[in-house]
Amino acid sequence: MTRDHVDVLIVGAGLSGIGAACHLLRELPGRSFTILEARDAIGGTWDLFRYPGIRSDSDMFTLGYDFRPWRDPRAIADGESIRTYVRETAREYGVDEKIRFGHRVVAADWSSDRAQWTVTAEVGGGETVEITCDFLYVNSGYYRYDEGYTPDFPGIGEFRGTVVHPQHWPEGLDYAGKRVVVIGSGATAVTLVPALAGTAGHVTMLQRSPSYVVSVPGKDRLAELLEKVVPDGVLRPLLRWQHALLLTLVFELSRRRPGLVKKLLRKGVQQQLPAGYDVDTHFSPGYEPWDQRLCVVPDGDLFRAVRRGQASIVTDRIRTFTGHGIELESGEELAADIVVTATGLNLQPVGGMALSLGGEPVELSKTVSYKGMMLSGVPNFAMTIGYTNASWTLKADLVARYVGRLLRYMDEHGHHVCVPDAPDGPPPDVPLIDLKSGYVLRSVDKLPKQGAAAPWRLYQNYPRDVLLLRRGPVDDAMTFSRVPSKPKARV
Repeated sequence: MTRDHVDVLIVGAGLSGIGAACHLLRELPGRSFTILEARDAIGGTWDLFRYPGIRSDSDMFTLGYDFRPWRDPRAIADGESIRTYVRETAREYGVDEKIRFGHRVVAADWSSDRAQWTVTAEVGGGETVEITCDFLYVNSGYYRYDEGYTPDFPGIGEFRGTVVHPQHWPEGLDYAGKRVVVIGSGATAVTLVPALAGTAGHVTMLQRSPSYVVSVPGKDRLAELLEKVVPDGVLRPLLRWQHALLLTLVFELSRRRPGLVKKLLRKGVQQQLPAGYDVDTHFSPGYEPWDQRLCVVPDGDLFRAVRRGQASIVTDRIRTFTGHGIELESGEELAADIVVTATGLNLQPVGGMALSLGGEPVELSKTVSYKGMMLSGVPNFAMTIGYTNASWTLKADLVARYVGRLLRYMDEHGHHVCVPDAPDGPPPDVPLIDLKSGYVLRSVDKLPKQGAAAPWRLYQNYPRDVLLLRRGPVDDAMTFSRVPSKPKARV
């Protein structure tokens, strides 16, 4: 078994992992680090998902990195463009040379005596390798890459057509002229339906219950105009803040005036659909806005497909699959050649690795999230969990900068260990990801918790987090210590 040592070990070479490495190079160029990536490519989600129409559901001015702004006029970009952007960033900063592909991290154990983690990764052929590090930085997202979630549909074995899950879309799948049923109502479903429409014979989006859907411009026309008159160094931060503040405003308004936001969303949908369309059945959820993520459709492409008769929406429950399609509880049968189960993800905190402290397992559900990026009682550890109400990268960039500040603070004060202290009082019961989405509710018992107030509370508020993570103290609710046998921390 091989064993190497680095100052910082980054897990994951997706959007946030590459960003974390670039921030580390920029802010602490003397630190040694490596990136362990379970798959064989850079890009994470944006390399894994290859279903038709795959795109961002956040604007690229905030989904792009703050240190390397997105310069394409498209506010909503396709998956291939995002994948290219992440890979070009890795190559430009040289972090692609720091990646060890095919290394799936399965365990990490902390040694108090040595003040370091021993990380175990599986590689090809059943071999395992160990790498030690002073700081463990997990950027593997929060869902399983090897399988998506598919309910146990009755009779699915009787169906004679093709069943696919978007997370593992088969290359070369021929859907031209076929009858396609997409099961689901979330971001993946509303992306797939217009992408398949026009080529398929007909596409039906079958949903048990609707989601909030909002049309946004595919391109930022204001950005195109400002590019001609505003210097790039001023324009890019301005665009990032403009979109970030708009997302924050919509979220806060949804929390304070949910009735008003529901009326506005309903009116927006109604204007996009034919007169007399049953908006209340198909586009009026039973939950409040932002209890689950809003589904974004660029330039109203979903509504356009419905208007043209290329796609339809059915809101009903599945009784059983048949040989030729799906029988619904209403008695209707949807004929299908291909069924796409856009039914969600399987949640997997910290990439599925087993964390332990001196051999004692860490129960994630009994930890409390510190500033949305560390865990109570777990030393020298950080993780990236993006916003649920805004772009993932807005939070990822803030976390990366905070990690840089924290490591610099430890160097300057001669510390080797930092441990967030659990908040006083009874254990909190609010999960870290406080959404009512199915993938969260199915795994809520596995998630760390969040407390009642900062630094334990997640406010899902970017301006507030800028103050907390960029300007706030790094030593609040934190215990620091030294290990006598460890070499002196470098400044």
